[in-house]
Amino acid sequence: EAKAAKPVTLKQRSDLRDIPLITIDPPDARDHDDAVWAEADPDPKNPGGVIVIVAIADVAHYVRPGSLLDREARKRGNSCYFPDRVVPMLPEDLSTDLCSLRPNVDRACLAVRMVFAANGKKRSHEFIRGLMKSAAKLSYAQVEAARLGTFDDETKPLWKPVLKPLWEAFEVVNRGREAREPLHLDLPEPRIRLRSDGTVKEIVTEPYLLSQRLIEELMIQANVAAAETLERRKVPTLFRVHDEPAKEKLEALQETLKTTSLSLAKGQVIKPAVFNRLIERAAGTAYEPLIGEMVLRSQSQAAYAPDNIGHFGLNLGRYAHFTSPIRRYADLIVHRGLIAAHTFGADGLNDEDASRLGQIAEDISGTERRALAAERDSTDRYMAAYMEPLIGQEFRVRIVGVTRFGLFVRVERTGADGLVPMRALPDEFFKHDAKGHRLVGERSGLVFRLGDTLDVRLEEAAPLSGGLRFSLLGEYKTKGSAKRRSKKRSAKAGAQKSDADPSKKKSDRHGRATRSKKSAKAKRTKRER
Repeated sequence: EAKAAKPVTLKQRSDLRDIPLITIDPPDARDHDDAVWAEADPDPKNPGGVIVIVAIADVAHYVRPGSLLDREARKRGNSCYFPDRVVPMLPEDLSTDLCSLRPNVDRACLAVRMVFAANGKKRSHEFIRGLMKSAAKLSYAQVEAARLGTFDDETKPLWKPVLKPLWEAFEVVNRGREAREPLHLDLPEPRIRLRSDGTVKEIVTEPYLLSQRLIEELMIQANVAAAETLERRKVPTLFRVHDEPAKEKLEALQETLKTTSLSLAKGQVIKPAVFNRLIERAAGTAYEPLIGEMVLRSQSQAAYAPDNIGHFGLNLGRYAHFTSPIRRYADLIVHRGLIAAHTFGADGLNDEDASRLGQIAEDISGTERRALAAERDSTDRYMAAYMEPLIGQEFRVRIVGVTRFGLFVRVERTGADGLVPMRALPDEFFKHDAKGHRLVGERSGLVFRLGDTLDVRLEEAAPLSGGLRFSLLGEYKTKGSAKRRSKKRSAKAGAQKSDADPSKKKSDRHGRATRSKKSAKAKRTKRER
C-alpha cells in the first residue's frame, strides 16, 4: 500500500506554497512532520500580537481507516527510536518520503493558523487542509546560532523574512507560557553516538537549546488548538491526559522533605507552580538533585484517553497530540477528527473507530510504555558496552534509586545506570526506609539517600543485559550520621572521665540509669508503631 501511494495535488486544498514554512529538527532527523512560520499581526486591534502557522504532515490522506497501513500502524502505536536505528510506525516510503515535509517539494499538510495577543494569550485559530512547500530544513543548532548572530549559507538569507519573525513570535508566546507556569524539570538525557561499525564512539549530554523551546511551545499551542476545536465541535477524539499527583506520592515527597530544610505545605492546592517553587528553593543546595528526582517521581504517568481530565504537567485544561502523525497513532486519530469536524474530506474519523476510542487509547498507551522500555534497555546495553573497557576505574555517581537489595546509581560523566549491591555496603545491617528513600545503618547511623553522590569503582559490565555493578570507595556518611557518631564519642569520653574521678561516680550511675529508661521507652514506642 505504501509503495502504491502517490504525491498529493492541489485539488480542493488551500495553497500554502508561497508561505516560507521551515522545518527545525535534530541534525540526524529522517522524518519531518512539522513546519512553522510567523509574522507580526498587521491588525491594529492587536498591537504587538503575532500570527503563527504550524503545518503538519497530512498522514491521514495516505493511511485510511481500515486499510492494511492503518491496522499495522495501530498495532505498532508509535515509532521507536534507538541509538542505531528507528523502527518506524509507518513504512519508510511514507515516513521519510511522501509524508515527510522535505524542502522544495509539494507536500500535503493539515495546518493551524493561530493569532496571539502581545501577552501571549491565543485570540483565535483556524485549521486548514493544504498543500505546502518547505523553504528549508534547519537544525536546532543552526536556528540557535542565528539568534546569537552567527549565520551560515542557509540561515543568512532566511534571517529577516523567516527566522527573526519566528523568534519574535516565540517571545510573545513564551509570555503566555510563563503566565501559565507549567511544570519545569530540567532533565538532560545522554546521547549515544556510534561509529560506522556500530560501536559506541562517545556519550554526550547535549544542552537544551532555546530553539528547542521555540518549537516545543509552538507545538504545544497547536495541540491545544486541536483539542479545543474537537471538544467545542463535540467530535470524539483522544486527549493526552496527565492527572495530578496521587495522594500517596505527595505524602512520600513530604516524608523525604523532612530530611531537608525544605517543606511542602499540607492542604494547599497542588499546581505545577508549587513544584517549581520547590525546585527553585533547592537550586544551588546539596538537596537540588534529590528534590528534582523526587518531584519527577511524584508525578502521574501521562496517557491517552477519550475522556478529558486535562494535563497537569503543562497546566492545560485541554490537550491532544496533533503534531506528530508520522510517529504516533494518537495524532492520526486527532487528524481524522479534525478532518471530520471541518468536512475536509471522506477520510475523517468514522463511526467504528469513534466507538472504539477507549480500547485504542488503552492499546497505544501500552505501546508507548513498551517502546520507552525498549529504548531504555537498548541504551543500557550500549552504555554497558561503552563502560566494559573501563572496569576497575573510579567514578563519581549519584543515587537514583534505593531498594532493599542495594543502591541504583547513575554515572555523572556518562549517564550510565548501575547497581551498588547490598553486599558492597559497609558490613552492618541497613534498614530500608521506603518513604524516606534511604538506607540507614542500624549500628553506625550511616545513611545512603536518594540524590547523594558517591565515589565508586566499576567491578562488572554486562553488555548483553545492560547491567553495571559498582563497589564503594572510602567512607560515606551524612551530616546527621556524623553528628550522631560525634555524640557517641563525646558520651563515651565523658563516661571514661567520670570513671576516673571518684567524686562523679554517683552522677554517672544516675545518668546511665536515666538513659536506660529512655532506651526502654523508645523500644516500646517503636514496637507500638
